Amino acid sequence: MSDKREIDDVTGVETTGHAWDGIKELNKPLPKWWLMTFYASIVWAIGYMIVYPAWPTLNGYTKGVWGYSQRAAVSNEVQGAKAAQATFRTALEKTPLAEVKNDPDLLRFAMVGGAAAFATNCAPCHGRGAQGFAGYPNLNDDDWLWGGTLPEIETTILYGIRSGDKQSRISDMPKYGVDGILQTSEIDDAAEFVLSLTKRATDTAAVGRGAKIFADQCASCHGAEGKGNPELGAPNLTDDIWLFGGRKADIVQSIFTGRGGSMPAWHGRLDAVTLKSLGIYVHSLGGGK
Repeated sequence: MSDKREIDDVTGVETTGHAWDGIKELNKPLPKWWLMTFYASIVWAIGYMIVYPAWPTLNGYTKGVWGYSQRAAVSNEVQGAKAAQATFRTALEKTPLAEVKNDPDLLRFAMVGGAAAFATNCAPCHGRGAQGFAGYPNLNDDDWLWGGTLPEIETTILYGIRSGDKQSRISDMPKYGVDGILQTSEIDDAAEFVLSLTKRATDTAAVGRGAKIFADQCASCHGAEGKGNPELGAPNLTDDIWLFGGRKADIVQSIFTGRGGSMPAWHGRLDAVTLKSLGIYVHSLGGGK
C-alpha cells in the first residue's frame, strides 16, 4: 500500500494514495445533493427530538415541546369510536340475548363486533374460520360438548373450560392408564368398543370385552349408547366427530391420559357488550342450535 497521492490516468481524479492489488482508491467527493440530504436529515432529527418525546430519563422521558403522546392519541380514537357506537352499544347491552336477532341493525352491529373480537381473542386457538384443530373444537359443526344454544355458548365464553374460575365448566375424565385404573389390554378393548359405535371396529372379540368395560367405566357420563351428555361436557362418541382425533391410537391415548383441554374465562377480560357480541357471532357460525 502507498500513501503517495496521484491523478488517476483513466478518470482524471486524484487518488487517496491507497492501493490494493493494483486497485487505486479515488478521492472523489460525494454528490452535493446527497450531502444536502444528509445534513437536512440531521437538522430534522434534532428538530424532531425537540418537538416530540425522544429521550428516556430516570423518571420517564422527555415530553417534547408539543407534548405529543401516541398512547393518548390512540385512547382518544378509541373513545371517539365508542362515542360513535354509543347508541348501539347501549341498546345491545340492554337487549336480552335471544331478542337481538329481532333488530336487524342491532344484530348487524353485534355480528361485526363479535367477528372482530373473535379474530383477536379466539382465532389463535380455534382458527380464523373457527374450524378448530386437534384439541380445539370446530365451532362450525353442530357438535357441542356443553351445548350450542345462545345461553349455553354465552356461559362457556364467560366462564371458560377448566379455567380456574369458580363458575367454570369442568369435566374430568379419569386417567385410566396413568392412574392404573385399567390395564393396557382393557384400554385397548374399550377403544375397540368405542370404534364400534361408528362402525369402524375390526376385532369382534375385543368389542365384546370392551362393551362391559364401557358400561362399568364410561356409560355414567357418555350414556349407555355413547351419545354423550352436554350437562357433563361428555362428548357424543357415535357421530364420528373427534376433538383429539378418531383413530384407534387417538382414542387409546384419550382413555389412557384423560386428555382435558382448557379455555380461559373471558368475563373480566372483555366488556359485557363485546362478550354478548362474541356469543351471537359464534352462534351464527353454523353450529349454534
